[in-house]
Amino acid sequence: MATETTNSQETAPRTLVVGLGVSGLATVRYLAARGVPLAVTDSREQPPGLEELRRELADVALFTGGFDPQAFAAAERLVVSPGIAISTPIIQEAQARGVEVIGDVELFLREARAPIIAITGSNGKSTVTTLLGEMAAAAGIRAGVGGNLGKPVLELLDDEAELYILELSSFQLETTRSLRAQAAVILNLCEDHMDRYDSFADYVAAKHVVYHNAANAVINLDDELAMAQADEVTNRIGFGMHAPHGDDYGICMHEGTEWLCKGERLLLPVSEILIAGRHNQANVLAALALGEAAGIPLEPMLQAVRRFSGLAHRTQFVAEIDGVRWYNDSKGTNIGACIAALEGLHTPQGLTLLIAGGDCKGADFTELKPVLPRYVRTLVLIGRDAPMIAAATGGVVETLMAKDLMDAVEQCRSHAMPGDRVLLSPACASFDMFKNYLDRGEQFMRAVRSLQS
Repeated sequence: MATETTNSQETAPRTLVVGLGVSGLATVRYLAARGVPLAVTDSREQPPGLEELRRELADVALFTGGFDPQAFAAAERLVVSPGIAISTPIIQEAQARGVEVIGDVELFLREARAPIIAITGSNGKSTVTTLLGEMAAAAGIRAGVGGNLGKPVLELLDDEAELYILELSSFQLETTRSLRAQAAVILNLCEDHMDRYDSFADYVAAKHVVYHNAANAVINLDDELAMAQADEVTNRIGFGMHAPHGDDYGICMHEGTEWLCKGERLLLPVSEILIAGRHNQANVLAALALGEAAGIPLEPMLQAVRRFSGLAHRTQFVAEIDGVRWYNDSKGTNIGACIAALEGLHTPQGLTLLIAGGDCKGADFTELKPVLPRYVRTLVLIGRDAPMIAAATGGVVETLMAKDLMDAVEQCRSHAMPGDRVLLSPACASFDMFKNYLDRGEQFMRAVRSLQS
């Protein structure tokens, strides 16, 4: 175990930052700027952010290559990075001794003064968060946008901010106590991170925190489990993929055309939404409902919707080659996201060749089995858990194994027919083969574009 300490903090009560990386480094900078005695520990020998920490804050005590019991024994407070489970035994032991265990979001909430929009769910968080940021900008509202997406929350703190728009993961919510959102949403719920939670109920309970003390709850009327989590909130705004009741948001028909609507008020033809798929229509409705609850005027919100082209690695169009369209949905890291992408891209013309696989995070891939015959011509599997996924899906469609992503792309090219789509939506984490989902998506796009040369 590598240990670096300094005499100045050897005996001082300290906050222990558990886990470095992007959020951990932001936490260290925040605490150091306020003169808080602190130390840092990480189980990795060379965690991300190590060189920056040494360069900027050489006096901070640092313990790497394992969780040092002495560092935990000296701590009065733990600030735990989202990537580290609070069920880790040494963290549980500290908590049992009365040590406060929080995360960077909790530190942010104790200082932030502007209203907060809090967004969580299994899928769609990044799209809704980013779109809401565009809506606020269109309305001339100074908003800090980040959290699980983009900037760490502590880097968003700004005395001039008029609004904060936060994407919050279940991991971040686990260590959050002081959230009182102006508007909050659980977009949807499906199995995810089952390698981290003992049960699906535990995962749902972590998400439920987003509604605690919220002034307004935005609820998905098509997801009973997500909707049930908002029972404690008095003011509720619903959205769903059907004609709305009352003053909720939904989809209605007008003169043979589908429209986004609020109650009986027509807002925008669905055809004017640039991002593809029914799931993205739901994301737009959720963003409109959240924006209303936060006081963003409607017209700037609709302007932002008309301009919004979506996010990289989220059902991102890559190329059309010989009549086959290729899509990058590398951010689809769970089964629900994969199914949403398949449903969103489906048309009566052609079928989809799906590239999936990686680190399945303990998910049950039998859920994918009934979906595949409806949308998929060929399933091409990559990564560590490819054999397990093949067994779970039971060969209901043609299933091929690929040794790497380039091999998967080449196999799809040889099996696709004009009118088909090829979709990378792995339903798995990327770390068995790639740095992260961004790296996976970039490698996929390079492989596809190499077919054009």
